[in-house]
Amino acid sequence: MNYTTIVVADKAPIRTITLNRPERRNAMTAEMQVELIAAMEDAAQCGCRVLVLAGAGEAFCSGLDLSVLKSMRDKTAAEYRADAERIARLFLALYELPLPTIAAVHGAAIAGGAGLATICDFTLATPEAKFGFTEARIGFVPAVVSAFLALQIGDKRSRDLLLTGRIFDAEEALRMGLVNEVTPAGELARCVHALSQMLIANSPQSLRATKRMMAAQNRAWLDAALIEAIEASVEARETEDFREGVAAFLEKRKPVWAK
Repeated sequence: MNYTTIVVADKAPIRTITLNRPERRNAMTAEMQVELIAAMEDAAQCGCRVLVLAGAGEAFCSGLDLSVLKSMRDKTAAEYRADAERIARLFLALYELPLPTIAAVHGAAIAGGAGLATICDFTLATPEAKFGFTEARIGFVPAVVSAFLALQIGDKRSRDLLLTGRIFDAEEALRMGLVNEVTPAGELARCVHALSQMLIANSPQSLRATKRMMAAQNRAWLDAALIEAIEASVEARETEDFREGVAAFLEKRKPVWAK
């Protein structure tokens, strides 16, 4: 497959997928989501031993692209559902990938970008990295990502991040368990490589079996949570707050929420 929004590079046995829209801070589009799913499906079959997820330019991933936000106001419920289902497939593909995954995070990892960064098995970040599940600020519901977040840090901390929509730094992410290691920017590549080598030294069959076992342990709960999340996402996108939040964001003003 020829990719236009990501770059896939192999340095055997490590495969790196780089989000490659630096001029847009690697903001996600439907095309990028489809390409990421395809690239991960290929990684599962290609014989590589570790997958690294990174971002080109100044950010890891700043969330949805403005063009996507603009188009949302005119979409049907069926189109909204397709969007939510695609996000669920993307996050589930990353979560259940049968080989170890490492996110190398610098700059911003916001909304869906925070999901990509933290669903990986390992998340390494620079001190400059910023995270946030900011959907509530513009009338969204952080639906699909909430299921994975709750698995990682529990209900109480998930409520904090999802309800406030606040931005938090790499050190706080480390304390919460969303980041495994904070490393100086100049050391990020070395630390990712060192971790990759540690994983490569282990039995590949054992790692695949371990990941399959851990995914299976959570699958029933996760399947039910994602069904609820998709419904919540569709319902939210039909509300007055959603329309006002998107309009305010695009017009660079404060939203005026419905009473």
